[in-house]
Amino acid sequence: MALEWVVLGYAAGAEAIMLLLLTLPGLDGLRRGLIAVTRNLLKPFLSVVPFCLFLLMDIYWKYETRPHCDDDSCTPSEHLRHQKSIMKSQRNALLIAAALIFYWLLFSVTNLVVKIEQLNQRLERLKNRD
Repeated sequence: MALEWVVLGYAAGAEAIMLLLLTLPGLDGLRRGLIAVTRNLLKPFLSVVPFCLFLLMDIYWKYETRPHCDDDSCTPSEHLRHQKSIMKSQRNALLIAAALIFYWLLFSVTNLVVKIEQLNQRLERLKNRD
């Protein structure tokens, strides 16, 4: 099960790096190539959405089927294991949220950058025509 979380972490990291490079000022020469790469990667990165939903269902299933630890019914080691399980579930839910938010931001920023580039090209054509 850990491999799934590693893959999701790498995908979220790649999305964050591409988002950072797209929004940094002064990288105009690099931005054109990065826009092309990002636009080509948006469709494969869309697979992150159902993957995140699957992992979210997995967290929910583990939450519903885990043994509950009431006040006096658990030993200290069982209580500690129960707390670690809750912490891991919360960490994984944050990773899912980060991956989905980064994908949405990357999609939105890429579309905005493309529109800005198209408008700049249109403005240059209008200036050259006059």
